[in-house]
Amino acid sequence: MEDRNLLSVLSPAQVRQAYGMNAIEFSASGQTIQGTGAGQTIAIVGAYHNPFVTNELYTFDGTYGLSNPALAQVDLAGAQTNLGWAQEEAMDVEWSHVMAPGASIIVVEAASDNTSDLMNAVNLARTLRGVSVVSMSWGGLEFRGQTNYDPFFTTPAGHNGVTFVAASGDNGAKYGAEWPASSPNVVGVGGTSLWVDAAGNTLLETAWSGSGGGYSVLEREPTYQKGVQRKGRRSTPDVAMVADPNTGVPVLVADPSTGQGSWGIYGGTSLSTQLFGGLIAVADQGRALAGLGTLDGATQTLPLLYSVSSADFRDITAGSNGHRATAGYDLVTGLGTPRGAALVSDLSNPNIQATIRTVPSATRARTSARARTRPKIKDPAMHVAIDRVSLTMPASSPLSDPARPGSAVESRFLHALSRQPR
Repeated sequence: MEDRNLLSVLSPAQVRQAYGMNAIEFSASGQTIQGTGAGQTIAIVGAYHNPFVTNELYTFDGTYGLSNPALAQVDLAGAQTNLGWAQEEAMDVEWSHVMAPGASIIVVEAASDNTSDLMNAVNLARTLRGVSVVSMSWGGLEFRGQTNYDPFFTTPAGHNGVTFVAASGDNGAKYGAEWPASSPNVVGVGGTSLWVDAAGNTLLETAWSGSGGGYSVLEREPTYQKGVQRKGRRSTPDVAMVADPNTGVPVLVADPSTGQGSWGIYGGTSLSTQLFGGLIAVADQGRALAGLGTLDGATQTLPLLYSVSSADFRDITAGSNGHRATAGYDLVTGLGTPRGAALVSDLSNPNIQATIRTVPSATRARTSARARTRPKIKDPAMHVAIDRVSLTMPASSPLSDPARPGSAVESRFLHALSRQPR
């Protein structure tokens, strides 16, 4: 075993508590129903095949006392594997499940990480029965012709509403807005640094320096952003959640070539994208219980995010990615980070305010003297040793679906995932 000292590690329970997702309940037909994303399906789009994703998730669940969800794979890559994308897929699946533990998950594995293959996978994901969230933890520089792909980020005719979420990038303001987060049809998710106490109560949240953000050079300003900026161009991100790998989360990954498993601490806007996608799944559960259809990203989710009460977000006013975090909307954290119960309530049924209530956390611990102290931004919230473990896993049984032919390759995309150095 190899021990590593890390700046901070956040458990599933702490993250759920920090964003108010651990005790959401809906009231429907005289019954009280937990807000878990039950009845919803999240489609996660990545690249290459991960033969061990089911076993990774089930081991992760066993470690943290979570129930196993329905999980399926659509393998468009055949036997092609890639360690970096396997790490990405492991984190995406494990942490979307943390935020929406009752939702089903379908992983759509593109044949490669070029544009046409990834968009083939997105096009397939949005048509799958019951999918209400399509999550894309990847992105790259904007390119001529990207607007031709923007219609792929819309709900297909005859399908229930679909919200598309994407990582804003891990390079700060260096490259400006990245695509597909810069598509006006996609919720772009940026990142923060998050410190909590032992129970998960937030002590401090600041803008993460790696959070991608800026103005698009190709996408026009959507109507829903006119209240926060008037540059005439789409800006990113829209929202943010924890992404800093220095305040990261545990992820179990098996090397796709050997099946050897290990725990690591990960972050990046890959993480924040999965967390926000899970929140949308919970909101869609509430809508279903209220007799409403699931959210359509372009015409409902995005306009609602910009029109709900500012109290639905924690306004992040400290930190920078090259742009400074300021009061109100900014190019680091967008509208801010979600106050889960309030935002879920307004997204679930914006016309009825009494459809949701938050139950006080049963896990709220007495805060220690050290935890009550406001942490310095550069200091660790806690000192943690993580072991690298040997864990050989049997391969998962993927579903097969033939890839559709795509257009010529424009670019290759990077998964927006950051990892603590060993």
